[in-house]
Amino acid sequence: MSKRPLSKFSRRSFMKSGLVGAVSTILPGDYIKGNTEELYPLITPVGTDDTDWQKVRSQFILERGVTYMNNASLGMPPAIVINAVKNGYEAISSEPLHGKHDLQEQITKEVIPGLANMFGTQSDEIVLTRNASEALHMQATGLKLKPGDEVIITTQEHPAGLGPWMYRQERDGIKVKQIFIPSPLTSESDVVERFSEAITPKTKALSFCHVTRGGHLYPVKQLASMARKRGLLTLVDGAQAVGQFPIDIHALGCDAYAVSLHKWILAPAGTGFLYIRRDARDRIKSVFAADTTLESPGIDPPGTKDFPVRAAILAALNFVNKLGQENIEKRCRFLSDYLKNGLEEIQGVTLLSGASPSLSAPGSTIFEKDGLDAMEAVPLIENKIQTHIDEHQRDGHNAIRVSTHFYNNTGEIDSLLSALS
Repeated sequence: MSKRPLSKFSRRSFMKSGLVGAVSTILPGDYIKGNTEELYPLITPVGTDDTDWQKVRSQFILERGVTYMNNASLGMPPAIVINAVKNGYEAISSEPLHGKHDLQEQITKEVIPGLANMFGTQSDEIVLTRNASEALHMQATGLKLKPGDEVIITTQEHPAGLGPWMYRQERDGIKVKQIFIPSPLTSESDVVERFSEAITPKTKALSFCHVTRGGHLYPVKQLASMARKRGLLTLVDGAQAVGQFPIDIHALGCDAYAVSLHKWILAPAGTGFLYIRRDARDRIKSVFAADTTLESPGIDPPGTKDFPVRAAILAALNFVNKLGQENIEKRCRFLSDYLKNGLEEIQGVTLLSGASPSLSAPGSTIFEKDGLDAMEAVPLIENKIQTHIDEHQRDGHNAIRVSTHFYNNTGEIDSLLSALS
């Protein structure tokens, strides 16, 4: 591939190439490691087959010969997002005062409104965080509780969703009640019933994943509705959900929603946000400021932020919006169904991810294989076929997790299935 010359940077060029024109910006050739294909102009795919998404795949700079199927841990940002971060750091380094001001303005006027528009919230209901883990800590430690109050969680929580509650149990004397949820999920009504049966007069909140680490899709809207009728708050871990399918947080009816943007949305590492519903601000308070009001809740973590990284979130939003969230969901569902069908043909494999779209998210698939330890499988597959996957040793399962995104293809899945056979 011939290298494109680096254009001379100005702080205004960041506003154009990194954000507003993000869907058409091409990363300089210096950054395209191991990729000899041209970066095609980004177009909206019309189908779900590999051929429909081939040109989209060219927007990523993954080393040739390497397959990445661990998107549930950390997404693979496209070239335009990397370029936006680079432009942001050049802006803040070449003209520190103006560069910082421009980045802050971009975050306030475009990034946060862009997130609010994408996820169906108001801008003042969102605060940016470094990740969902930080947001989960903020919502859990900010919830007003007294000794003896109960919070119900599940056995499928991420450590970042469990840890803050255990801390509050030790520090504040609350009671954390864990309910067992099976893998795969049996039905939406079963999940709701398990929560409902665990509620007591001392219960104050339900806390659970929208999509679990293993890809189980919880009925958030039904759970939030049930909780609201009983005077309870609903706090949701949305780290594994956003970016796999369209989400309207307001329509879900939850009171708090924690997000990582560096997984399925493909924003830079170290980006996320916390949503707190306006009418829940009197019960979920700031952990950083004592003097707060409903109008100025003071939820935002203090200190200097990574402005270039946060401003580059908009490049990721533009990229995803150009592809279309519905298209992404269909493509991800096509790939996960292809993977599941292939796994079912392998002797000794037990699928732990459901087939129903109402119970299983389109990205992550978990399974066990007789005689194959999950921890040993990760380096084994990497060394054998240069494919990155992950383990899922949770809930008593010795499972493997494969999390495909729209830029993966059936050929890569075939190679994985062959290695597992």
